[in-house]
Amino acid sequence: MENMDVTVIATSLPALARDLGQDPITLKLALTSYVVSLGVFIPISGWVADKIGARTIFRSAMVTFMVGSILCGLSNSLVTFIAARFLQGIGGAMMVPVGRIIIVRSVSKADLVKAISYLTMPSLLGPVIGPPLGGFITTYFHWRWIFYINIPICLLGLYLAGRYFENFREADTVPLDVKGFLLTACGGGVAMLGFSLLGGHLVPGWLPVTMCVAGSLALLVYVRYSMRIDYPLLDLRLLKIPTLRASVLGGSLFRVGLGAVPFLLPLALQEGLGLNPFEAGTITCASAFGAMFMKALASHALRRYGFRNVLMGNAVLAGMAIASYGLFTSNTPYLVMLAVVLLGGFFPSLQFTCLNSIAYADISSRDAGRATSLASVVQQLSLGMGVTIAGLVLQISNYVQGHTSIVESDFWPAFLVVGLFSVASVPVTSRLPRNAGLELSRGRSARE
Repeated sequence: MENMDVTVIATSLPALARDLGQDPITLKLALTSYVVSLGVFIPISGWVADKIGARTIFRSAMVTFMVGSILCGLSNSLVTFIAARFLQGIGGAMMVPVGRIIIVRSVSKADLVKAISYLTMPSLLGPVIGPPLGGFITTYFHWRWIFYINIPICLLGLYLAGRYFENFREADTVPLDVKGFLLTACGGGVAMLGFSLLGGHLVPGWLPVTMCVAGSLALLVYVRYSMRIDYPLLDLRLLKIPTLRASVLGGSLFRVGLGAVPFLLPLALQEGLGLNPFEAGTITCASAFGAMFMKALASHALRRYGFRNVLMGNAVLAGMAIASYGLFTSNTPYLVMLAVVLLGGFFPSLQFTCLNSIAYADISSRDAGRATSLASVVQQLSLGMGVTIAGLVLQISNYVQGHTSIVESDFWPAFLVVGLFSVASVPVTSRLPRNAGLELSRGRSARE
């Protein structure tokens, strides 16, 4: 449901922008407001799940997500739409990390790669169904219906979670770090919104800069504060573990590149190449088919080459794939674009499986919740920064080339820049030991 929602709205942004009387690039706020909400509330998801129960929180999160979806469909202004997206983000902030915690606590480390692959398979249906469905609804009906389709999915999810989830609790939960929550919420939220507003005309030019500085200072204060207490909200001391550090820091650079694609590619296909939302959606969803094909090969690649080599080589290939989208023109055949995007989905999916798995290679079950919160926060903020950076580069490209509206030639610099971010993760992952994640990559053989 969550993955489909992101891809559905991405293909509908131009139509949505016209109805709300906004520029299509401005609608990046609809994506970043959701990510900001994730960044604010993910850190407390593990604590709340341990305190109240994982199943209870998961089901409550689905209800919150559904209510936010309904309000998105009813919105008539940019402000109300962004507020509804923020509410959706609160639900998403609890769903994904809590679900991952349940998986980590339920399987052995030797089976974790396979479990993570199974966990991501259903979520891959969202990117497959979302773009063409969103494009079809927007082209032939109305964009508001893309949010109402979450209602039956949520009701089914509530039933399945109630039937199959155990209500995991921790008997001795640590106290909630309220001061840390306020610092990270204000710091991350204000900084992200500030970066999203840069280059726009919605607020005075000095305000985004002030927000970026104030948010960054709050985060620096949190870093110093978190090192002095026993149970910080986001335990940065876990980054001393090489495998987690590579997953979080290297993964953040990689996800900046990948986070831009769901925003940038549908926009390029519609505003740049003149395709309708349904045509753009069918091309965008091809990457999800490539991702699904990769899942069958992930374990074999890791057993043969190891985490370190796969993370390094695959990041370069993924960056090249993203940058290649900038070569699309109005003369590029539809089937060629489909094939390139299909292949482009293979490499990011392999990278995500590796990054999500190796994060837990040296993490104890007791620390799984704290590690999940830290990794999830950085992951979501990185994806949001990808949208922000892509939008900013697109605005600069448009301004430098002197175009009054977005045209085809404005997009290639944005695809190139976000592709380079994926490649920039290589120096971080290259510091991993050659045998990093050996138990995970060997699976059953590790137990023998």
